[in-house]
Amino acid sequence: MATQLGLFLGLNKRNVVTRQQLAPRPNPRKVSIVAQSRGLRMESANAGPVVLVTGCSHGGIGHALAREFAENGCRVVATSRSRSKMTDLEQDPRLFVQELDVRSEQSVNKVLSNVIDKFGQIDVLVNNAGIQCVGPLAEIPISAMENTFDTNVFGTLRMTQAVVPHMVCKKKGKIVNVGSVSVMSPSPWAGVYTGTKAAIHALTDSLRLELEPFGIDVIDVVPGGIRSNLANSAVAVFKKMPELRLYKPYEEAIIERAFFFQRRKPTPTETFAKDTVAAVLKKNPPAWFSSGRYSTFMAIMYHMPIWYKDFLQKKSLMKKVNHVKACSESDNVLLE
Repeated sequence: MATQLGLFLGLNKRNVVTRQQLAPRPNPRKVSIVAQSRGLRMESANAGPVVLVTGCSHGGIGHALAREFAENGCRVVATSRSRSKMTDLEQDPRLFVQELDVRSEQSVNKVLSNVIDKFGQIDVLVNNAGIQCVGPLAEIPISAMENTFDTNVFGTLRMTQAVVPHMVCKKKGKIVNVGSVSVMSPSPWAGVYTGTKAAIHALTDSLRLELEPFGIDVIDVVPGGIRSNLANSAVAVFKKMPELRLYKPYEEAIIERAFFFQRRKPTPTETFAKDTVAAVLKKNPPAWFSSGRYSTFMAIMYHMPIWYKDFLQKKSLMKKVNHVKACSESDNVLLE
């Protein structure tokens, strides 16, 4: 009895004894035969957790997160809507690259099936896939709004609903939802994007409580100003929208809003990824984790009086023109 108690207490000490050492060792040849018969790749018993990251296109946050998780010994599934944007990741043997469109339930189920077939589990889901949408709410095409919400919000929910049953079976897992510090103080021209991220924060709070009984941690990651190519993509989409009628004089201000954080010494993507991965991989990860330039400032701004926040927003993001006069139905032309 004393010997067994000593072994039990020793489990919490380094270099003493591990659960793997106490368990009987399987016959490697038999394990290999079974795995090969099922078409599974052999993984060592002490392999790192399986982490699935969405939105891993080159130049973005997900790309850096995938690499950083791999650096920390994780088995990483890097996904993006287009494999052509992950060519460098495909050359990394530590990564399992998959094409994934979070807007498609069929695509989600296919990738999940591939991951389970290869690894047999999913330990961490990072819902990072997202797009930015800029422009005045009164003129952005509804189709553009729907696409943004479908990607940022419903894409996150599709992935979550697909992964949760696998985590529940193991009675453990982590779901990381990537939001945005912009929800602390919504600004003009970014209402659609900020709306999706506000939804993510609210959904994450609900999920954290709902999944706690199953041993699943839900983490709200809130990036500040992080270097990425998100703004370039947003402007490219904005320029394809129908020409502005009411807000034409604000066009430069709208584009400036897309690059607002990118032109003000943003935090390097690698730095953000390193801090975020360290927080996520903790035994007891935080429910809320924010990192990046302006994170503290935006948190302070959240508590400012509304009139003062409006003053700051108008001064920095609506200074291109002084005012816009209403147009008559006959001329339908924007006047300053």
